[in-house]
Amino acid sequence: MSEISATEASKRFADLLDAVEHRGETFTVVRRGRVVATIAPARRGTGADLRRILTDLPPDDRWADDLHDLRRFAGEATDTDPWND
Repeated sequence: MSEISATEASKRFADLLDAVEHRGETFTVVRRGRVVATIAPARRGTGADLRRILTDLPPDDRWADDLHDLRRFAGEATDTDPWND
């Protein structure tokens, strides 16, 4: 992990992001001698992450009503199910 001053990070921000995105580098940003931020590659989500998030959410009792409203708004027929045609 490289350390960079806030001033230098500001001046070279595009280069900093390129290093993070393309080379996977991580930087610690220091201002007035104190660590204020870490810039690192974003963690990529997985299907397992999505499954865990959806499992942890409470059921949405209004989902079917919202879907009906969206279909009506979009001008689609609301009495057909495209998955069963």
